[in-house]
Amino acid sequence: MKLKNPVLTSSRVLLLVAFVALHYPHNATAQSPADNVENAGLKVWPSQPPAGIPFAASAELTGIAFTGRRVQYGHADTWYPSWAANGNLYSPWTDGEVNGVKASSAGAAANTGYATIRGNDPMHLEIADASTYAADPAPYEGRYPSASLVYRGVWYYGTYCLHETPGKHLNWDVLGPFAGFRYSTDYGKTWHETKHTPAHPLFPEPSHFAGKVKIGAPHVVDFGQDMRYSPDGNAYLVAHGSSDPDPAPRDADLSWITGDEIYLARVKPSPRNMDNASKYEFFAGHSRRGKAIWTHDFSLIKPLLKWDNNMGSVTMTYDDPLNKYLMVVTDGGNTISRFNTYILESTDITGPWKLVVYMKDFGEQGYFVNFPSKFISKDGKVAWLSYSANFTNGPNGTNYQSNPEGGGYWWTLQEVRLLGPNDSK
Repeated sequence: MKLKNPVLTSSRVLLLVAFVALHYPHNATAQSPADNVENAGLKVWPSQPPAGIPFAASAELTGIAFTGRRVQYGHADTWYPSWAANGNLYSPWTDGEVNGVKASSAGAAANTGYATIRGNDPMHLEIADASTYAADPAPYEGRYPSASLVYRGVWYYGTYCLHETPGKHLNWDVLGPFAGFRYSTDYGKTWHETKHTPAHPLFPEPSHFAGKVKIGAPHVVDFGQDMRYSPDGNAYLVAHGSSDPDPAPRDADLSWITGDEIYLARVKPSPRNMDNASKYEFFAGHSRRGKAIWTHDFSLIKPLLKWDNNMGSVTMTYDDPLNKYLMVVTDGGNTISRFNTYILESTDITGPWKLVVYMKDFGEQGYFVNFPSKFISKDGKVAWLSYSANFTNGPNGTNYQSNPEGGGYWWTLQEVRLLGPNDSK
């Protein structure tokens, strides 16, 4: 859960857990697909991009349709599954309860959850080995899961920091730094802690407390099982951020769910490298011939994409059958409003990026949206959208609707079809 008043965090998390447990059944599947389908079994989401969108429409992937097949697991959010060589998925989670284990990522006793996900059918998965790990967020107020990768039997688990501006009554409206990676060589039974702290994070940012960051909440690009489709053996981190000066900042200009820019970094994954900034290369723009420039100098980092006041939490997955990277960006408004989510595609990880669909009010408050590569079909056209939604309905008393049906404060998986120019809409 991302709803936080730092002063009342513990009681509000317990209240939310109780609210969710009372109102929503565990691992409940939604109604029959026939209850939420149009056009011979598909419900096409209308694309409604705002004026001034800087992305041209894709000519190859032209939309998205929901099949109506959906399922929910657990009573927590922040699910980013990584597909390991042993066939299991491993994911962080937090701010809720999974299999009787509770996690809360705010305050001095902040902890983050993690779990093993077994099974090949998204509709019938087993969530096992749920547990938590404590890590102090000071001098920030929250410490949350983000970049997570299982590669060659090692689980790398990263956390980032959050803060709130007093008196604004928003939801974690300040994005802090990415603290660093802990790692496990036994799939979470034991952990080796990062040498970094929120006060001395992995990357050299921000310049001052609560200042702008560029890699504040990174996520590992999903290259398939055990990073099978990495183009060069690197793990890539994609992150949202912002930079100064900002000519027209909005409320919660750079938060856990809002930002202005997307950044990219890469590293050869190993326990020695993942938590060592000197081993990273950062995207630094394109040459005159259009070739991507990479640098070890963090000061030379440049945005991969920029759209002022219209960006936020970002994930990326490689769809091998289609030879496409799918980027999912959520613009979280003012952090407690309805959220907009859009999907971009590219044949190269550094672009150019083109718009597949702009889903206004997806969720209606959908967030942490990603495509787990394990559930992409052999032709690449059918996938499962992973997300959580409507976290303010319990503690804040909002009445955001489940759109599409099945979303809520849990881990939702929705089956979708990626549409091409010859698909009927």
